[in-house]
Amino acid sequence: MPTHEPDRRETGPSLERILGLIDPGMLDVVVAPRGTGVPVTDVVLHDPGEEREDDGARAAAGLILLAVGVEAASPEALDVLRAADRAGAAAVVMRPGARGPRAELVEAAGRGRTALLTRRPEQGWTEVLGRLRTALVHSDPAGTTGVAGLRPGDLSGLANTVAALVGGAITIEDPQSRVLAYSRLDHEPDPMRRLTILGQEVPRWRVDELRASGFFQTLWSTEDVVRLPADDRYAERLAIAVRHGSEVLGSIWAAADGRPLAEDAAAALRTAARAAVPHLSHHQTWGLAAARAREGAVHALLRGDVRSAREAGVTADRPYAVVVAEAYDGRGEEAYDGQGTSDGRGAGAPEGRGAGRAGRRVLDVLALQAAAYRPGCVTARSGRRLYVLVPAGDGEAGPARTLLASVHSVARDVVLAGAGPVAAGPAGLPASREAAELVVRVLRERAARLPTGEVRSAVAAYDEVVPEATVLRLLDRVEPLWGSLAGPVHAMVEHDRVHGSAYGDSVTAYLDASCDTGTAARRLNVHPNTLRYRLRRARELFGVDPADPAVRLLAEIGLRLAARRSDRPGSP
Repeated sequence: MPTHEPDRRETGPSLERILGLIDPGMLDVVVAPRGTGVPVTDVVLHDPGEEREDDGARAAAGLILLAVGVEAASPEALDVLRAADRAGAAAVVMRPGARGPRAELVEAAGRGRTALLTRRPEQGWTEVLGRLRTALVHSDPAGTTGVAGLRPGDLSGLANTVAALVGGAITIEDPQSRVLAYSRLDHEPDPMRRLTILGQEVPRWRVDELRASGFFQTLWSTEDVVRLPADDRYAERLAIAVRHGSEVLGSIWAAADGRPLAEDAAAALRTAARAAVPHLSHHQTWGLAAARAREGAVHALLRGDVRSAREAGVTADRPYAVVVAEAYDGRGEEAYDGQGTSDGRGAGAPEGRGAGRAGRRVLDVLALQAAAYRPGCVTARSGRRLYVLVPAGDGEAGPARTLLASVHSVARDVVLAGAGPVAAGPAGLPASREAAELVVRVLRERAARLPTGEVRSAVAAYDEVVPEATVLRLLDRVEPLWGSLAGPVHAMVEHDRVHGSAYGDSVTAYLDASCDTGTAARRLNVHPNTLRYRLRRARELFGVDPADPAVRLLAEIGLRLAARRSDRPGSP
């Protein structure tokens, strides 16, 4: 077998590294006469009809050629392989066909210098091309200048890194002006940045404005930084397109963030645009599928499957606190099942049921904010809830509390958010999640007691609501037993349900006011004598006497459970 020393002009990552970065099983190596350590310079579609002899022997040096339409068992496969070998290609990929490569083809590949690969039948050429090119970009040392340590596709980490370099606020957008990531909010954003973050895209009217002015035409047609001067509405902005060859992957925007941009901001953006290529390429090719897999791993981890920690992006020996944010719409709760679905009781309402477009939008914004807030934050959606795993200090929930406080800065709809205790490791995350969910339930019950129109976003940590959370835990245990019992409170609740009376509301208000008739009457907006009459009738009709300690305790329990049942969707 002839040997071949790689041409010194052939530079780039090895074929082995490229293959190691794509999905296992996408391509099979049939023969690699020089091994898989040969350098790769690019990945291109190969059209046998366009071969040119005058390009010289090194016309395809270092290329991976995708022989679209060529089957390894076909007679033309041998001609394609020989042409690729003459041109110095690193590898040629063919469709295997039903019978696989012909023996003659395998023997010829063994005598040459170009590796022969076949594409798995279930893989499409478009996907193979995209994965190989993304792997090539990720393997290019020049593509990671200035952002060493960022995992592939970590756009939020990239945005925060670039923000520190340019001295301003960074937004990374796709070619359709949709927000992919933004830097953490150290200062109050200007109105345009706020609108862009809240809507997860540049407002359509602003896009039309920039398009009409020719700004986008300039941005997409140049490789340099484009300046958008400040006006009486918005701060100065710098923007640069992120390109991979002739393909535009997106753009990076820098806005003055309460101070002038750094003098070398434009130079920093040029460097950032090169550094962003592998991350945007990863997002485009792998990001969405990887995000779905990671979210599934987070749900499994929150159910107690500690084996999912690594896939979820959670460091095993690092403490975390779970934060739960709920887009509150006044509905009853539904139980989390860790699958992003619902069993009819909890926060896992499926999309379209209680989540709504506005609710989904605000949770998407909060997910972006969490990613921008602190490196290592991991998020997962479940219906109208967002779960955030926040890296914490040893036994300290400070970062989680800070994230809770920042919820108000971006949530324009009603959001309830709670933080659970810090878990020392993955095994403690389910307990932290349950505590955070209890906080949200406490906040929801508080909101339900407020007059219509007075509900606002509310946040709290578990240690701030321990008494109320403990009551909820007790009611959860008592509820199954309560339904099998009977007594004065049961009779009063059933009478209210059948006849539409309000004896239960009157007793509840009286107990909540510590048996102060005047305070309870004001909360019910009735005269104190009216309330006294209702309390007397409750005692006469059902035997519900708040002066009796045992009855008072049963009334507290039974009326809370009755209110819980009436709040659930579909309750009679």
